Amino acid sequence: MKRLLSILVIASSLAAVAQGADWPQFLGPDRNGTSPETNLGGAWPSEGPAVRWMKAVGEGFSGPAVAQGRLILFQRKGAEEMIDCLDAKTGAPLWHFAYPTAYQDDFGFDEGPRGTPAIADARVYTMGAEGAVHCLDFQKGTALWSLDCKEKFQCPKGFFGMACSPLIESNLVILNIGGQDGAGVIALDRATGALRWKSGHAEAGYSSPVATSIDGTRYLLAFTRAGLSALNPVNGADYFDFPWRSRNSSSVNAAAPLVNGNLIFLTASYETGAALLRLDNGRPRTIWSGNESLSCHYATPVLRDGFLYGIDGRADPGMQPRPALHCVELATGHIRWSKNDFGAASVTLADGQLFVLTENGELFRAPASPKEFHVTGQAQVLPLGVRAFPAIADGCLYARSKNKLVCISLR
Repeated sequence: MKRLLSILVIASSLAAVAQGADWPQFLGPDRNGTSPETNLGGAWPSEGPAVRWMKAVGEGFSGPAVAQGRLILFQRKGAEEMIDCLDAKTGAPLWHFAYPTAYQDDFGFDEGPRGTPAIADARVYTMGAEGAVHCLDFQKGTALWSLDCKEKFQCPKGFFGMACSPLIESNLVILNIGGQDGAGVIALDRATGALRWKSGHAEAGYSSPVATSIDGTRYLLAFTRAGLSALNPVNGADYFDFPWRSRNSSSVNAAAPLVNGNLIFLTASYETGAALLRLDNGRPRTIWSGNESLSCHYATPVLRDGFLYGIDGRADPGMQPRPALHCVELATGHIRWSKNDFGAASVTLADGQLFVLTENGELFRAPASPKEFHVTGQAQVLPLGVRAFPAIADGCLYARSKNKLVCISLR
């Protein structure tokens, strides 16, 4: 009997180890760049981590979303934006949906979609570079409803098209679109696409909204081009606004707000820097701010045990100095360590490890430690041109460049 119990305990433990988490939306399950996955192993072999599969894809800065063993890829080929469902283990196609697009990038960058899909309750939600919102059946890929935000709300093109990743909050789909007539942020009915509320007059930046609970109150945090707008997610009512943007008219706010208890961290580039806010009785108070610690251009940093890890500096091609990788103490803004001349990258956290994917397609692995950046793995996993955020799900890292999608085993 004891032997049988031991076998059952071991089997149960192995099942728990093998069970992976999903990455169903932008920046992961909690929208903070962190995966709850564990048992991701130690240092990589000299040849790098094992590649499960790789395939050619179309254009897009949209990151992959993964749930229930399926991967949703949002891309562009020719004159169509496409939503494809793949088997996450093999990369095999499961279904395909496409619609026309005429988006042209004014700066000659990527012309694919920017926003990462959201998967919730057997549905997929996307918003393309021209503001076309679609809701599809997750199993079949059939269209359930759609909405043209550009036409309905007169949304401007902005510098690089529309880039909001849909946020699913209760029975709503929430989008930061910068529309006219008070449609800066909108909430749509998840089941029908009908407008439930609209709020604000600020232009959209390139940051996607976050929902969180602070001191028992639910907040919707939308980092617009003008600054942070805190709203009631149920009806769009204003809680407060915190102006935070560069004086440069060509600037954008792109990183998502990070929340830790009653603290809210904001960061932006263009000589803007970072600010740490504390909510006291629902009102924001600045703990510290400045441009010395962490000025993130587009990539949202991650937070672990009171320390931020992120990319400081402009990520534009040819900009000098090149961006640096910083570890910053959240409470004070003090830099603990810095890797200068690192280059543009995204930082993802899982199992106490930093997975840093550079714009050049190089993946670094290192413990998330305020003492030092000690690399335990380094490999070229994609060609040049990586701007999309990766996903970590079921022991694998999924990442894309301008023309490739790769699945890498982390175990």
